[in-house]
Amino acid sequence: MTPTRGPDQPFYRLAVSAFVVLAAEPTFVLVDTAVVGHLGASALAGLGIGGTLMSLVALIGAFLDYGTTARSARWFGAGDRPAAVDEGITATVLALVLGVAAAATGELLGAPLLHLLAGSNQAAYRSGLTWFRVAVLGLPGILVVLAGNGWMRGVQDTRRPVRIVVAANAVSAVASPLLVYPVGLGLVGSAVANLVAQAGGGALFVVALHAERRGWRTTWARVRAQLLVGRDLLLREVGFQAAFLCAAGVATRMGTAQIAAHQIGFQLWTLTALLLDSLAIAAQSLVGSALGGGDGALARRTAGRVARLGLWSGLGTGALLAAGWAVVPLAFTSSGAVRHQVHLLWPFLAGMQPAAGVLFALDGVLIGAGDVAFMRSLTLASAVGVFVPVSLAALHWHWGIVGVWAGLTGFILARLVGMAARTAGGRWVVTGSSRPPGRS
Repeated sequence: MTPTRGPDQPFYRLAVSAFVVLAAEPTFVLVDTAVVGHLGASALAGLGIGGTLMSLVALIGAFLDYGTTARSARWFGAGDRPAAVDEGITATVLALVLGVAAAATGELLGAPLLHLLAGSNQAAYRSGLTWFRVAVLGLPGILVVLAGNGWMRGVQDTRRPVRIVVAANAVSAVASPLLVYPVGLGLVGSAVANLVAQAGGGALFVVALHAERRGWRTTWARVRAQLLVGRDLLLREVGFQAAFLCAAGVATRMGTAQIAAHQIGFQLWTLTALLLDSLAIAAQSLVGSALGGGDGALARRTAGRVARLGLWSGLGTGALLAAGWAVVPLAFTSSGAVRHQVHLLWPFLAGMQPAAGVLFALDGVLIGAGDVAFMRSLTLASAVGVFVPVSLAALHWHWGIVGVWAGLTGFILARLVGMAARTAGGRWVVTGSSRPPGRS
């Protein structure tokens, strides 16, 4: 099956599908954050550091989503759908193996790592450990969902990912308040609801892949190719998570109100980032497909279109956040001290949105092109050179939560400059059914 190459219909179909899929989990996380927030600041702080560590452990599967999309899309663009599905099989097998290993590692190292994050905040440490010990069991499901979304986007299947992800997260969104309050599990109820979403979504993606009737065999050549792409995407993700961990650790050491506010702000930032990323995911699939089919001009046109849409989308999300400055924090906490800290970080959260919209769009273009080695280097340089130093300076010179969020804003701007320069050039336009791994 050869993909349709009309310039607009596939793009918007993919973008809308990605928007719904990406919105589902962070919407659940926001519901969960609001539910836990009314247990008190310590519970919310525990969810903050527990969720941060969960993201760190899940790093091992960072390549299973975007890397699989790019590789599957190239085969699909070249007219070889079975080979595109085979990329999904390889990614799913890797997801199960790596997910079990990551969950076991998380159980072994969770306590010392959370202690490092929490510092002297023993209430946050105890709450975070309670939540993490249960939620980490869902890692195999998380990684299988990433792999499933990756290959389905690559073959431009826009319906099944939406049904699977929305169904799993809707069940969990209902379960979370019930388990936390009427059932009386407290913070453990939140963790169980997370586990339900992860395991349920993963199982449904396995069923969908089995329906393709391709079997479960893979080859070392495919595994090696995915791992080579994964190396650069993993190192890129390490840059993200090291910076985010540093910021969470700094906010924790500033006080319970600061880390609770940072959790609220960071979840809202994650939601807007993923929603803006829906354009990037459409670009990944279409750029990869265009290059796989030998059409570099179409890939360039897609890059320009998605960058413009990213800017307008960022302006829209920024305006919505600015309008919600006084009202939105009320949904997440009843603590006046926490709301005060949220109001301090809010101008950064809203103000960075236009730049983030363009940046995430260009991320999608270069991931779809397989230009991940450059992205790795740029992300690491921006994290080490901007985000981490500014966050540490905020702790040393008592800049408060404002300093942490100034660091995040600087991180976004530094990456935007590098990505814009790279996309304006032509080194990423490499046609053919595959791109040499690690090319820079």
